[in-house]
Amino acid sequence: MTALRRGGDADVGRTGGDADARRMGGDADARRMGGDADARRMGGDPERLAVAAAGRPAYVYDLPGLDAHAAAVRQALPGVELYYAVKANPDPELLRVLEPHVDGFEVSSGGEHAHVAALFPGKPLALGGPGKTDAELLLPAYRLHVESPGELRRLLSTGRRADVLLRVNPDLPVSGAALTMSGPFGMDDDDVRACLPLFDDRVRLRGRHYHLASGLDADQLLGLAESLLATDPHEVNLGGGMAVDYRDPGARFDWAAYGAGLARLRRTGQVVRIEPGRALTAYCGYYVTQVVDVKRVRGAAYAILLGGTHHLRTPVTKGHDQPFTVLPTGTGQALHDEPVTLVGQLCTPKDVFARNVTTSLRAGDTVIFAMAGAYAWNISHHDFLMHPPPAFRYLTNA
Repeated sequence: MTALRRGGDADVGRTGGDADARRMGGDADARRMGGDADARRMGGDPERLAVAAAGRPAYVYDLPGLDAHAAAVRQALPGVELYYAVKANPDPELLRVLEPHVDGFEVSSGGEHAHVAALFPGKPLALGGPGKTDAELLLPAYRLHVESPGELRRLLSTGRRADVLLRVNPDLPVSGAALTMSGPFGMDDDDVRACLPLFDDRVRLRGRHYHLASGLDADQLLGLAESLLATDPHEVNLGGGMAVDYRDPGARFDWAAYGAGLARLRRTGQVVRIEPGRALTAYCGYYVTQVVDVKRVRGAAYAILLGGTHHLRTPVTKGHDQPFTVLPTGTGQALHDEPVTLVGQLCTPKDVFARNVTTSLRAGDTVIFAMAGAYAWNISHHDFLMHPPPAFRYLTNA
C-alpha cells in the first residue's frame, strides 16, 4: 500500500522541519503521445500523483521508486565508491532514502555541507566547488577537492589537516555531451605540476578528481575512464555526467555496463569513486499542476498552467520539452489534438514548459510533468512575481 506524506507548503528546507520548510520556500484517460501507458512508463501512477498534489502546484516525490533505483545502481557498482552530488536535489526526504545506498555525499558549499552534516553526522563528505572561502576550507571533509594552486596555498595557510584530491581539467576530447565542464573548473597540467611540491604531512595528496561533461552514455564515460584511471594509481574520482534523456523518459543509463567496465579498468588497490546526481534522483520527481486557461494567439495554441518555470526551471535551463501527461479533470474550454505550447504564469515569454507538443487538454485538466527530481525546484528563481511556492508531497510505502 502506498501512503502519502505531506511536506511543507513551501520549499523543504535544510533540516526538513516545518520552520525550515516555510523559510525555504488508477487508470484515467491520461493524454500525451501514449496516454496512460506513457504516464506509467515514466514511472508514476497518474491518478495517485494528481491526488497527492491536491489541486495546487506541487512536487510529488516517489520515495519507494527512488529507493529501488538507488539500490539497483549500488548493486551495479561492485568495488566502486558511490557518492551523491547534493546539488542535484538537496531535499532531506530524498537524502534520507539515498543515505543507506551511498558511501558519502558530495557537497559544493558551506550551506550544503551544513545541511548534510546535520542530517547524517559522521557520513563522509567530499567538499568541492570553485571559489571556496577561507571558512569553507576549514570545514571537516573526508576529501577536499582543490581547484587551483592558489586555493591549495590558502588551505595550507590555515594549518589544518586535510586529505586532498586535485580537480583536474584535462585536455581530452569529449563529444556528444549535453554540457562540457570547460573554462574555470579545475586545473590544467601546468597548475597540477605547480601543486605537487606544496603538499606536506598535514595536507596530503590522495589523488585526482574529474568531472568533464554531463549527458554521456556508459560507453562514452568508460572511454574517458580508461584514460583517467591511468593517471593515478591510488585514488580517482570520476565525477558524474551519466546521461538522462528528457526526450525518452523510459530510457535509463546502463549502470550494469558502466559498473562492469569500471571493474575491468580499475587497478588492483585503486580507489575509484563516482558522484552521480541527476541520474539518481531525476526520475523520482513529478511537478503536478493544473490548466487555468487555454487560448490562441495569431493561430498558435497555448495552455496557461498554474505555477511556472519559477517552480520548474529545468526545461528552460536544458532547452527541452519537459515530458508530461494530461489527466482530464477539467470541464472548461478545450484544445483538441493539436500542437500546444504549455506555459506558466510569469510575465516573460521564456516561461515555457514545452513547445508545440500535439496533445488535447482543457481548462481545469491536471498536467503531470515527469523527470522533475533533479535540478528543478532548487535551481529555479522562486521569488519572481512573488507567486506562492509549490507544495511538497512524498509517496511512501505504508
